[in-house]
Amino acid sequence: MEILWFLFAVIVIGAVLGPVLLRRRGGIRQVAPGSPDAADPADYGFLRQEELDIRMPGADADLLEVLDLVQRTQEWKAASQLLAGTETHGELRWQRVQAFAGAASLELQQRPGAQEGQREALQPGVVAGRRVGGSPGGQWLRVWRAEAPKDAGGAAVHAEFLVQQAWRTAEQGTDEFRIILEEAREACAQAALLAPGDPIPYIVELSIARGLSYPREEFEQLWLKILDRAPAHMGAHLAALHYWCEKWHGSRDLAYGFAEAAAARAPRASLLAALPLFAVYEHLPEVNLVRGFYQSEVVTKAVEGALFAVHAARPDDPMLVHVRHLLILFLVHCERWAEAMNQLVHVDGHVGALPWTLTTDPAESYALYRALAVAGYEANGGSPATLPH
Repeated sequence: MEILWFLFAVIVIGAVLGPVLLRRRGGIRQVAPGSPDAADPADYGFLRQEELDIRMPGADADLLEVLDLVQRTQEWKAASQLLAGTETHGELRWQRVQAFAGAASLELQQRPGAQEGQREALQPGVVAGRRVGGSPGGQWLRVWRAEAPKDAGGAAVHAEFLVQQAWRTAEQGTDEFRIILEEAREACAQAALLAPGDPIPYIVELSIARGLSYPREEFEQLWLKILDRAPAHMGAHLAALHYWCEKWHGSRDLAYGFAEAAAARAPRASLLAALPLFAVYEHLPEVNLVRGFYQSEVVTKAVEGALFAVHAARPDDPMLVHVRHLLILFLVHCERWAEAMNQLVHVDGHVGALPWTLTTDPAESYALYRALAVAGYEANGGSPATLPH
């Protein structure tokens, strides 16, 4: 029986990777690492896999500097100042709130004693199975909330921290998961009161709505509050898209409809035109045995829309790298090697984005697709000298 399962696994892997690793016309051949015929990503100035930064999708020097300072000194004021100086309705502030919350969450998990049997006592809202007063996470975040309870930035980070704790440490559908998300919902309400025009508390609540299964009418009311404050916010649209997906509270048609409607009303230079590509990604077959799927009309249309959005976007748009990362996956599967390489040139070095972050080793997953892109590019006559920078 074991040998039958092994043979089945080999067949499935071959069906998935075969068309990419070995094209019918002999364009790509899989060779041993170090072989004279092996394509080397380093020839293009790409970083080694172990040097890739998995914390963020792209460079944010100010954020990295403040994160290092906060975690090294456990002083929260630099984080508060950075958020206060970041434009309220923009994408960058939302990404920074997520980064601070994520840092506190990871710091909590890595604290001495946060092992099996002790982790429960460190989680927000739960001690020995009982709900108690909230514990906002890493020491610096705890002190931030205690010393500056009316700081809108700290309140938003606290709410997002609770959401991340629920999804990372509690099993979905359990009482613990629900309790933490209910606590996060209260934190969102507090954050919204501190900054009435700020869309972030409501964007944070989108993940809560998904986890607590808000009825559609309630979800749509929440969504209208976001549209009133930041109608073209790409991060908010990505968070809302999850709710409408087939695996959550919608369907493939509802998700596609939501994404296409957003793309159709997208203002000039908005990356919302790329949203249908994310909808397609959320509904990929678990094992791609559908012949020609990546050459299908729905994929081609979504890829072209995303490429158009990338070309039209402002170079400093914080969401641009997110679209580029997802394009790499699709362009490699579509065997559009030169276009994949063009995206790699712009993002290499940081891999904290979809689709890589959904894997156990984001750097390894990214490096695999990068190697395939390089191999396909060179198999079709490309070289470091012909790649535009």
